[in-house]
Amino acid sequence: MADAIKVLLVDDHQVVRRGLRTFLEVQDDIQVVGEAADGAEGVALAEELKPDVVLMDVKMPGMDGVEALRRLRDLANPARVLIVTSFTEQRTVVPALRAGAAGYVYKDVDPDALAGAIRSVHAGHILLQPEVAGALLSQDEGSSGQGRGGALTEREREVLGLIADGRSNREIARALVLSEKTVKTHVSNILMKLDLADRTQAALWAVRHGVTR
Repeated sequence: MADAIKVLLVDDHQVVRRGLRTFLEVQDDIQVVGEAADGAEGVALAEELKPDVVLMDVKMPGMDGVEALRRLRDLANPARVLIVTSFTEQRTVVPALRAGAAGYVYKDVDPDALAGAIRSVHAGHILLQPEVAGALLSQDEGSSGQGRGGALTEREREVLGLIADGRSNREIARALVLSEKTVKTHVSNILMKLDLADRTQAALWAVRHGVTR
């Protein structure tokens, strides 16, 4: 299990955490390293355990999932956060994505699909359903970054287009015959030039401004 994806479960319902753990314990490449019952405990454990992926509920007593995401972002915690929500809470997904979540799954997700989602966000992908992407795009109209695409170099535009395709840094490096370190530098420059917070916002900016492969 040395190379397993380390996962932290954050949900205020013990039965949900138990179900998620049961789903994941049969996966050879995924290891559940801890559980938290609210956002504050989740942030503390994420700092202590250094998981690769955090499965986090949105609605929790005390510190909710969105605030926990903001705290993790402020702490520069590298864990990728996958929101676990119900279909009726879809409108709460948009604030979570804007706070830095890498995507979301529904609580009734098939076990294999859940494992696949964890592997996907761990690889650097962004998981967005079309209706949520549309909501984010409509909210982003007139937001920061508008009109700044001209500041990007041609290589940065290529990298941005691949981000919009959901490619990880490793995949971008292979596609453009670059080192991962160079790709990370390009991604940082893109976020800085467009005044964006994360890859999710960069992907949405690229779609809205036609910077796609």
